[in-house]
Amino acid sequence: MAKSPCPVSLSQFLEKAEPLKVTINGQEMLAEVKSFSTGSFGWYINGKTTVTVDGKPVSVQIGMNMTVVGSKEAAR
Repeated sequence: MAKSPCPVSLSQFLEKAEPLKVTINGQEMLAEVKSFSTGSFGWYINGKTTVTVDGKPVSVQIGMNMTVVGSKEAAR
């Protein structure tokens, strides 16, 4: 199956993409625009929040990459 081509270049993405609002367990966070060391690009978020499990607060660390499909092969 053919790969999906990325419709924007790295430079277009870095110039035009905006941070994304992400809500995790009711807490709104901001995923920042990022060029990854792998050559791909997208958004990255990290932080901490609390989740309740069986009535007890549990501290959790959040780390998430959102990678644009085909961005590794996109024009620079």
